[in-house]
Amino acid sequence: MNDYGMSGDDLEQMYQEVILEAAKNPHGKESFAADLTKEQTSESTGDTVVRATHEYCTPGESHQFNPTCGDEATVHVEISDDEPYTIRRVVWDGQGCSISQASLSVMVDLVDGQTVDKAMELERTFHRLMESRGKGLDDEAAEESLGDGIVFQGVSKYPMRIKCALLAWEGLKDSIAKALAAKH
Repeated sequence: MNDYGMSGDDLEQMYQEVILEAAKNPHGKESFAADLTKEQTSESTGDTVVRATHEYCTPGESHQFNPTCGDEATVHVEISDDEPYTIRRVVWDGQGCSISQASLSVMVDLVDGQTVDKAMELERTFHRLMESRGKGLDDEAAEESLGDGIVFQGVSKYPMRIKCALLAWEGLKDSIAKALAAKH
């Protein structure tokens, strides 16, 4: 990875600042109840569930929970009905540590408006980064494709924190799979 002429400690400090900023001012975080319009009653609980989608899109939603630290998030995507399938909207709601919240925010920035194929490529690249155990990727183009997501390289040194960073990406992958399955 490009070290920008900085020492390892300086890079760690910069990464921590980016993660804390993304967690404090998350992108794509919404309270789902505020912008939803369609209602349906759950047969199992009797609760009213409210959902809304964009016209010409198929929604998918996934709730993820990390029992290790209590992070949880619901990722909602809307995929275009025309090919190539494109993410027309991605939002999330949840709570957790700064790593999980920052990862959700960065993930939204990276995949919103991308084709599903590109989003899944980014998901695989992020997973590879998390498997690097702090070494980063040997592919400069792959690192650049992650944008601010590269700051999670430092997180990959800590096995207990990797799940926090991957929560967003697992939610994205599952919600896209659900949206695509609903199309067929």
